Amino acid sequence: MGFVAWIVLGFIAGALAGVLTGRRADGCLTRIIVGILGALIGGGLARAAGLKGVTEFGIRAVVVATLGATLLLLLLQAVEGRRSRR
Repeated sequence: MGFVAWIVLGFIAGALAGVLTGRRADGCLTRIIVGILGALIGGGLARAAGLKGVTEFGIRAVVVATLGATLLLLLLQAVEGRRSRR
């Protein structure tokens, strides 16, 4: 995948993960970063499970990246929740 495809995938996955977790206040750059990190996390988990990672742009890549980004956002919410309670 090319650079622009990673940015588009990151934005789509970050936006979908934001909707799924209820975290919609982030900006475009944050969504792209969360989506790209989610693609790396989701791709790594997919490869660990014996599946293909994120290799080409498509529905499968969006789903894997969205799952990874959702996991990342849920982890961040858990950490932020612990910090605000102290």
